[in-house]
Amino acid sequence: MDGPQEIRDFLTTRRARLTPQQAGLPDFGGRRRVPGLRREEVALLAGMSTEYYVRLERGNGTGYSEGVLDGVSRALQLDDAERSHLYDLVRAANESGLSKKKPIQPRKRAVRASLQQTIDAMSTVPVYVQNGRLDCVTMNKLGQALFSEMFRDTRPPANAARFTFLDPRSQDFYVDWEANARQIVAVLRRESGRNPYDRNTSDLVGELSTRSELFAKLWSSHDVREHRVGTKSVHHPVVGRLDLTFEAMELAGDAGLYMLVFSAVPGSPSADGLALLSSWIATDDEQVTDMSRAETRDSADGK
Repeated sequence: MDGPQEIRDFLTTRRARLTPQQAGLPDFGGRRRVPGLRREEVALLAGMSTEYYVRLERGNGTGYSEGVLDGVSRALQLDDAERSHLYDLVRAANESGLSKKKPIQPRKRAVRASLQQTIDAMSTVPVYVQNGRLDCVTMNKLGQALFSEMFRDTRPPANAARFTFLDPRSQDFYVDWEANARQIVAVLRRESGRNPYDRNTSDLVGELSTRSELFAKLWSSHDVREHRVGTKSVHHPVVGRLDLTFEAMELAGDAGLYMLVFSAVPGSPSADGLALLSSWIATDDEQVTDMSRAETRDSADGK
């Protein structure tokens, strides 16, 4: 990731989306040469000189204090995710080649046995564990059933971004596919700022940018988002539409992993759908067990 360029593009896009009226500045009319705020207007709102702000927007993040960055964040009306992203970009731009931080993403493909046991015990709700670049690390049976479309004909690890942008089935699976696509890109953009030296993340972004024009377009918007709470509506091939809420929790004992727990409003059609999905899993497990027993008997009989 080109740190100075990332700072430049992020601040420019944030400035372009904010009008003088939205920022509480008088608009004297006339033609404006740039969309949104001018640099000097951002500097005024941030309480700093225009030259100082221009230096930052040109990608020179050296010597900027938290107070200055907080002022810029307030001036551009950044939300918590955007503010954290700006901090990460400035930090990355200040790091020399010898002091670059190692990626925080775990290289392992499995979770601790005790954590897997806990996830499996949460049998009434879908649970899905992913890393920052949206690779699936593990899940419980209901989570696997919920996202079964993502795991079909997919090389491991399954990845939510690849599924969304490169698998046509995703457009039937997600009720609001476009909103989901925008969220996916914003979460990946946030991860690239948090962990700029992770080769796997940059390779994924490069692959998707090359193979999907829409991904490349959304990536250039520099929108960022935290994957903490939200809703997910899907068309499941077995039980139909499910409208679910999710809570995403970073796992304290496993840096860079996030556990997503999905649920439905009690008594709703989606709650009934999850119950039906759980019954379908149980029926499928029984069939597998019966087949295994039959094979064992056949082997004992010398067949």
